[in-house]
Amino acid sequence: MQATTGQKPKRITQRYRVSEVVPYINWIYFFHAWGMEPRYAAIAEVHQCPACRAGWVASFAPEEQAKAREATTLYADAMALLRQWADAPLCEALCMIADANSAGDDIVIDTHTRLPLLRQQHAGAKGYTLCLSDFVRPASSGTPDTIGVFATTAHIPASERTLLASTIADRLAEATAERLHEEVRKQHWGYAKEEQLTMRELHAEAFQGIRPAVGYPSLPDQSVNFIIDELLDLSQIGITLSDNGAMQPASSVSGLMIAHPQAIYFAVGEIGADQLRDYAERRGLKMEKLQSFLASNL
Repeated sequence: MQATTGQKPKRITQRYRVSEVVPYINWIYFFHAWGMEPRYAAIAEVHQCPACRAGWVASFAPEEQAKAREATTLYADAMALLRQWADAPLCEALCMIADANSAGDDIVIDTHTRLPLLRQQHAGAKGYTLCLSDFVRPASSGTPDTIGVFATTAHIPASERTLLASTIADRLAEATAERLHEEVRKQHWGYAKEEQLTMRELHAEAFQGIRPAVGYPSLPDQSVNFIIDELLDLSQIGITLSDNGAMQPASSVSGLMIAHPQAIYFAVGEIGADQLRDYAERRGLKMEKLQSFLASNL
């Protein structure tokens, strides 16, 4: 069920201590960043006494145990750093919950900000060519829908900018988005007040709705961050944008929150010159500029 609409946008600014966000880390992606298969992330679920860690390593085939020991050491180093940062308010978030309607392949947010989107040109497994605007009530209905726009970031202490710290900061930014989204669903927007999901279920995206992030397959144009900046003012949490819309700190995430119960993730994939031209017109940008932003989709 959607929240009541027709009101001014609700704006949320949050700052979290690292310890408040750590439970939301998906360790699979941490280990992926180090070139390790998802099964090695299971070390995060093992009791960290020496005997339990040794037993976990021993559960692997002999030729895989060196990698398992490496995963054990890497996880221990990561947790040591997270304990060091535990009380530091390094994780920040912005969110706006506002009225929205779709208008073709655009979403119009708070009646005046138009967010142009891309549509699949090749039907997916279910035979549809999807666009994120499909999951927002059309303006022709005469009834406003609701959407969330968000950004999160994790600030690494300047004295600790190592590869390990950077990898952890990326996970903290994603974990902050996970925690924020849960709070939005259950409190700020409140369309899923009774939700009771385990962390494993959260990571499996068992909640209602989706949280497509900028730069990911359903929202591939990184320059959309300029529109998000207009809506949120990313400088409030120390995020700046490069000429092509990349966020600094790099350990930052931005995107949308969509509540439609049938909303799914999808990959826009390859688009043709016809859609690129139409998208350029809707964005008010030259095709040549957008070609550089969407190279992997052309």
